[in-house]
Amino acid sequence: MNYIEDKVVVITGASSGIGAVSAQALAARGAKVVAAARDQAGLEQVVADIHQAGGTAAAKTTDVTDIDSVQALADFAVETYGTIDILVNNAGLMLFSYWKDRALDDWNRMIDVNIRGYLNATHAVLPVMLANGSGHILNMDSVAGHQVGDGAGVYSATKFFVQAVTESMRKELGVREGIKASTISPGVIDTGWADKVTDPVGRKAAQELNAVAITPASIADAVVYALDQPADVTVNDLVISPTRQNW
Repeated sequence: MNYIEDKVVVITGASSGIGAVSAQALAARGAKVVAAARDQAGLEQVVADIHQAGGTAAAKTTDVTDIDSVQALADFAVETYGTIDILVNNAGLMLFSYWKDRALDDWNRMIDVNIRGYLNATHAVLPVMLANGSGHILNMDSVAGHQVGDGAGVYSATKFFVQAVTESMRKELGVREGIKASTISPGVIDTGWADKVTDPVGRKAAQELNAVAITPASIADAVVYALDQPADVTVNDLVISPTRQNW
């Protein structure tokens, strides 16, 4: 049975990488996808690809760090498709640096996107899900939310945060309100993240780590699996790593 068909799915960070491939995979299963990101051109391409494959999708340019922008995304989803059944909190930044580098700008960027972005999106969709008495919030985590690697202290902290808030959602929203909460924890995925690291030493470490990376499609398969479950089943956390990743 297909539990995704006709569900309205809001996906942040959907213009590239895991978000884009997941949007396409969910649309292929019959979901009505609202793709959100700051990159309008990237979003339009993802939506065009979904339409060409016979799926249903709409794009909404969104900055997850801006609560008004995220609320406009939720309003757009309801206006376009009538409701919100699923939120995939996927927008994120992984920026390596060592403490001695004092890379404050990178730290703050990760806090804004990885923490405030998830809270903003959850805040925006919850009224709809609470009114429906159902829903699913899927928070993209990381293996870095389970253990701390060299040069990834702040990034790991943001992903430990994701673990904590999702566990709280499971116990509060899931048990009391029928709104499921899940995490997926990818290992090293080749999404171009290594080239975004601004600190030179951190960039070198990131590029070395990325050498064993697997493709975003592997994570999209996990997203589909986690969401394609009956109402009484919640997939709590899936950890998907490259075979040759040693942490």
